[in-house]
Amino acid sequence: MWHGGLRGTGYAPADFDWGRDKGWRVVPAEECWHRSLTPLMAGIRGMIGDMVGAAPVYLSFDIDSLDPAFAPGTGTVEPGGLNIWQAIQNMRGCAGVNVVGCDLVEVSPPYEASGNTAMMAASLLYEILCVLPGVPQGSIAGKNQEQGD
Repeated sequence: MWHGGLRGTGYAPADFDWGRDKGWRVVPAEECWHRSLTPLMAGIRGMIGDMVGAAPVYLSFDIDSLDPAFAPGTGTVEPGGLNIWQAIQNMRGCAGVNVVGCDLVEVSPPYEASGNTAMMAASLLYEILCVLPGVPQGSIAGKNQEQGD
């Protein structure tokens, strides 16, 4: 089990130890600040294993792991979360993992009139669908580089 993007003050250090005590890999949001999550996801893929013979993986994304600047429409708004680029890196980093199911939780449209959080959630769900087994993988950026853009 991997639990990433925990953020906020917590009431005590033990608040973040519950998962660790269960053997989970816990990554607080502050460990992710100012860095790409691509290497972290590569490490997690290495722990899980590639598709051949890999155990089934259920992917759950909690929208309130994002900083409220990106997703304010949730019931537990707290600063210091991930940015949207890191969330996308997390989802894309699951390519090659035997994802058999997923969810995205904690979106609360009544808390935000603009609809930005729902749009972020829909975009992240699309990213999850794109890494499901059998979906061809590729890089738009790689194709642009090949063309000399």
